[in-house]
Amino acid sequence: MTGATRAGDLPGRVVVRAPGKVNLALQVSPVGDDGYHRVVSVFQAVSLYEDVTAQRSNGLSMTASGPQSELVPLDASNIAWRAAELLAAEVGIEPDVHLHLAKGVPVAGGMAGGSADGAAALLACDALWGTGVPRARLLELAGELGADVAFPLVGHTAVGTGRGELLTPALVRGELHWAFGLRHAGISTAASYGRFDERLAAAAERGGDVPTAERWDDEPGVELMAALRAGDAEGVGAHLRNDLEAASCELEPALLEVLDVARAAGALGVVVSGSGPTVAALGRSPRHALALAAAMTAAGVVDDVVTATGNVPGARILTLPV
Repeated sequence: MTGATRAGDLPGRVVVRAPGKVNLALQVSPVGDDGYHRVVSVFQAVSLYEDVTAQRSNGLSMTASGPQSELVPLDASNIAWRAAELLAAEVGIEPDVHLHLAKGVPVAGGMAGGSADGAAALLACDALWGTGVPRARLLELAGELGADVAFPLVGHTAVGTGRGELLTPALVRGELHWAFGLRHAGISTAASYGRFDERLAAAAERGGDVPTAERWDDEPGVELMAALRAGDAEGVGAHLRNDLEAASCELEPALLEVLDVARAAGALGVVVSGSGPTVAALGRSPRHALALAAAMTAAGVVDDVVTATGNVPGARILTLPV
C-alpha cells in the first residue's frame, strides 16, 4: 500500500462521479490477425453521469439503482466489480468493498455507462483503500478492463487509438448541446462488430474497394477536429461519423426512423452513438436540443429522451467523509 496506512486515517465511504460519452467519430478497421479491430474514436464526455459509492465491507458486493438498473449484473461480470478486483490485486490486498452504482447513463446504449462505472470504481477504491496508485497507472489499469474505460477518467474530448484506450486530449472551444433518443432494446457491441465484419466480407465478394487491416482511415477527420477547435457546432455536426452505424441499423432497423426524425427536426448532425441503440442529435443551443428531444418523443420512435451538454470533466470524487 503506497498511500495512508492506518485504518483510522481512511474514509469509510467514497462517492465518485464519472461521465458517459458520445462518439463524435468512430472509425473502425477490419479485424486483424490478432482478432481485434483497431479504432480511431473521437470521444466527448457528456453531462450524464454514473455515481459509484465505495464503502468499507468484508468481501466484495454490489448493488445498483436508477433507470434500467434491473438489467445491470451484480457479480464478476460487471466491469466495476472487476475494477475493484484488479486494483486490489495490483496493490496486494483483499477487495473488501461494497459498490453501489447509481445509474444515469443509458444501459447498453453505446454511451459507455458500464465503462464509466469501471473508471469510477477504480478511483473510488483507490481513495477508500488509500492505495495511492499514480494516475498514469490507473489509466493503464482502466485500459486492461476495456477499450473505453480510460476515457471516463480523462473526460472532456479526446482521440482514442489502438482499441480506443490510448488517449490524446483534443482542443475544443465552447459547448455542444445534445439530444439523445433512447431505446430500451440494447445492441451488443460484439453483435455490431460482427455485422460490420459481415458487411465488409460481402462487399469484398462483390469486388468492392474495401479497407484492409493495414489500409484504413487511421487518423481523425481533419474537418471534424478543425470544427472542434473553432467552436463550430455546424461543422461538427456535418462531420459526425460512425463506421458501425450501418451495421447497428441492420441489427435494429427502427434506428433509421430515429435518425430521419432527428434530421427532419433540424439537427446539425445525427449519429448512432457507439454500437447503439442511442441516437445522438446535435442542437444549436440548449433550447434546440430540447426541441429535438420533443420531436423524437412526438414521433413515437424512441422509448425515452435526455438532453446533455458536451465536453464535461472526467471522473471526480464527490465526497470523502472520514
